[in-house]
Amino acid sequence: MTRSTIKAILQHDVQTVWSIVTNVDDYGWRSDLSKTEIVNDSRFVEYTNDGYATTFTVTCCEPCERWEFDMENGNMTGHWIGTFSPMGDATAVEFTEQVTAKKLVLRPFVKAYLKRQQTRYIKDLERTLERR
Repeated sequence: MTRSTIKAILQHDVQTVWSIVTNVDDYGWRSDLSKTEIVNDSRFVEYTNDGYATTFTVTCCEPCERWEFDMENGNMTGHWIGTFSPMGDATAVEFTEQVTAKKLVLRPFVKAYLKRQQTRYIKDLERTLERR
């Protein structure tokens, strides 16, 4: 299993950050997605710009504090943990992904892939918050 964590301080209140991150229906701010599909209250699917699907199952939801889910696609299984901590008018976030590649050939590349994805996610989120 490969683990990667990214931390950031976002210059918006925790409610605003939480609502953007957890609103699966509103994926337009994400530069890596072409669409999302809500299956039910605890399951959703994200599709990359190339149409590759990943299924997410929410395992913990503590509003404005913690959001967790399991994730799976043809290449990996894993778990994502997001924590949200108010800091006055700002919010400290910490996003951790733990992933196991299903194919041996992919394992050497997982850490770099996760870091790149996490960096892109934070940049997309910061750009979206700047527009508010």
